[in-house]
Amino acid sequence: MITTLEAPRGVGSRVNSAVAAIVAKPLFWVLAIAVLVTMPIVWAMHLKLPPPLPVLSTVPEFSFVDQNGKPFGTEQLRGKVWVASFVFTRCTGPCPDITKKMAAIQHRARNLEPAFRLVTFSVDPKHDTPERLAEYAKSFHASAFMWSFLTGPVDDVKRFVVKGMKLTMDDDQPDSELADITHDTHFVLVDGAGRIRGYYDSEKPEMEDDILRDAGLLLNRGN
Repeated sequence: MITTLEAPRGVGSRVNSAVAAIVAKPLFWVLAIAVLVTMPIVWAMHLKLPPPLPVLSTVPEFSFVDQNGKPFGTEQLRGKVWVASFVFTRCTGPCPDITKKMAAIQHRARNLEPAFRLVTFSVDPKHDTPERLAEYAKSFHASAFMWSFLTGPVDDVKRFVVKGMKLTMDDDQPDSELADITHDTHFVLVDGAGRIRGYYDSEKPEMEDDILRDAGLLLNRGN
């Protein structure tokens, strides 16, 4: 014979009544809300944040001309986190791939505008007029609000690239259409105070992820 044990009659109702009485007290809800509020804070305190990005250098003030023929430089970028790349429009080497990667960054970071900008500098400024840069920008679906393409006097551009951004740029500026200009292919991350916070190898597969992660850190921490 199988027997079952039954709780004394009235026990269940007494338990339910006790629970109902506790829940009905204002103190219960005060404590419950306090727990819900403090749990994320406690979790955040134990979360190890990545260290701040190093300050590698400071970009000197500059002003060139963008693809619309308008002055563009330090003043327009002040307070913004931005990524720089260096290409020229008649390049048959790495430049198209670099610009495609900038376009991918633009797409992935479109919700960060206007705090985040992209800037492409021509290392062939004698050939790359604003009109040519406008055509080039259009071919990569560059946003007029987020991505600027800059050109200017050769000596000024080279001084900015070499001394300002600490990158290489060939002295030779060929006049033929089949140009071969040696230049650096790194991307550069700059904070809102005009300080260089990172260099990124354009050939590394994780480059885009690294730039977006570090740009996000700068934006979240106020640079």
